[in-house]
Amino acid sequence: MNRLNLITLGVKDMVESLKFYRDGLRFQVVVHGEETNPDVIFFNNDGTKISLFPIEHLVKDISEENPPVVADGFGGIALAYNGKSKEEVDEVFALAEKAGAKIVKKPETVFWGGYSGYFQDPNGFYWEVAFGEDWAFDENDMLIVSNN
Repeated sequence: MNRLNLITLGVKDMVESLKFYRDGLRFQVVVHGEETNPDVIFFNNDGTKISLFPIEHLVKDISEENPPVVADGFGGIALAYNGKSKEEVDEVFALAEKAGAKIVKKPETVFWGGYSGYFQDPNGFYWEVAFGEDWAFDENDMLIVSNN
């Protein structure tokens, strides 16, 4: 089991999330159900996929008898977009801000030597957008992680 295929985000408002990701950030999406009331939304991106699912359904899917408690606040997860330049990081931030993201930390040079910042989507999920001088990407634009 050395693969992660899908990350599902439980969201409060499917329509608002669809507009933010598809119309604002320009993700390619596949909508199951009506656009005015989607059942599930899949991101048709390269590599690991993301899906959006109503949070009230997600907690029941996890456990009908003992569903996780939904609370406001940081859930200990951040999603990341790795850019190929500082300029790309700035472009993604401009796109996110225009789409209505809350800018948490504007891109800056960070302790590990890269260039990174964070924003929150309409559901409060944190996204890091970062660039590292030594990063390499494969033929699918996936970040190559190595010990070097």
